[in-house]
Amino acid sequence: MTMKNCPRLRSLWLRFCLIGILSLVLGTSMGNGGTAQAATVWADQPEHPPVVHAVLFYSPTCGHCHQVITQDLPPLFEKYGDQFEVIGIDVSQSDGSALYQAAVERFHIESLGVPLLIIGDTPLVGSVAIPQQLPGLIEQHLAQGGIDWPDIPGLSDILAEMQQAEAEARSETPTAEPPPGATTSPAPAPTPTPTAQPGGEVVGLGGTDGGTGTFPNSPGLWERLSRDPVGNALAILVLVGMMGVVGSVAVTFRRAKVAPLPPWKTWAIPLLALVGAAVAGYLAYVETAEVTAVCGPVGDCNTVQQSDYARIFGLLPVGTVGLIGYGAILVAWLVGQLARGTLASAAWLMLFGMALAGTLFSIYLTFLEPFVIGATCAWCLTSAVLITVLLWITTPPGKQAASYFLPITQNQQ
Repeated sequence: MTMKNCPRLRSLWLRFCLIGILSLVLGTSMGNGGTAQAATVWADQPEHPPVVHAVLFYSPTCGHCHQVITQDLPPLFEKYGDQFEVIGIDVSQSDGSALYQAAVERFHIESLGVPLLIIGDTPLVGSVAIPQQLPGLIEQHLAQGGIDWPDIPGLSDILAEMQQAEAEARSETPTAEPPPGATTSPAPAPTPTPTAQPGGEVVGLGGTDGGTGTFPNSPGLWERLSRDPVGNALAILVLVGMMGVVGSVAVTFRRAKVAPLPPWKTWAIPLLALVGAAVAGYLAYVETAEVTAVCGPVGDCNTVQQSDYARIFGLLPVGTVGLIGYGAILVAWLVGQLARGTLASAAWLMLFGMALAGTLFSIYLTFLEPFVIGATCAWCLTSAVLITVLLWITTPPGKQAASYFLPITQNQQ
């Protein structure tokens, strides 16, 4: 009897062959340590996790930048780890400033200033927009498979130099020889993380170590002055002039008599105070709204306004203080004009005292601009000149008002 003549026998033979083939396939898979199964699993997973790259432009004297680096970015580094990498570009350095200008032109950024973070084609300006929008952009780009460094002209050259410097540093680092008989296995290549370059222009803020960012070494005095030689020279000139006026005030108070205030000087006080209030109000708006200041051809107003010195104790904007001060000067002048006797003398003495305090505070701020910040604010210099002129005008009536209350001063007349 043959299988051709026996359908039942032929059916059993086909089943036996099918079972044999399946057994052979399963045996081969098990013999290879599950290679086929592993290949099936890894085929559905990406070889490397997606990574989001971003560039942060900052200034070492910018308080808002310091907030972003020390408060806003660390939680994101901790959450995303190696999947979120940021490099920092110091705009106070010449190369960093050139790269910043290239980014502004490339992405048509209208709101100038730092901190500026660019992720993909999206620029985020300010310490408000960055923490509000950055987490959502990271999630969006991770879901899309990650995103490379922004297309900023010149950035690729910097990244190539950084990677080359890292490779040279790793090659120069001595490696310990394994003990005799020990076996070694190749370690996986680490993800390159940008690190600080000589001069501190580029700083690695995130990556494999989850760093929280660092600032470069503080530039020297000459380097700060040379950043804006014309603006800083003007600030120094204004500073010397203010100190000269304060010196003349001391001389005036030692005189036996002072001339009465001419009418034109009397009416110049409210005009100067109104102009000063407008300047201080604009600066207060720039500081509170974190918008870009409109600067003239001299100075760098935005660097000054974004520094740690733009707020008193880190809370109250200096422009707001100036606005309140000019308003108080207007009130004191009005009382001095309308009142008589003791109240009028008190108003003039307060007006002089506020002008003196404002001038001394402006001397401090003007000193910071060229010698500490390395940038000059034309609006700030304008306010400094206005308050100094107010001090010069109010010194004679301030002397007379002081003689009304202080017997020692009156005896000198």
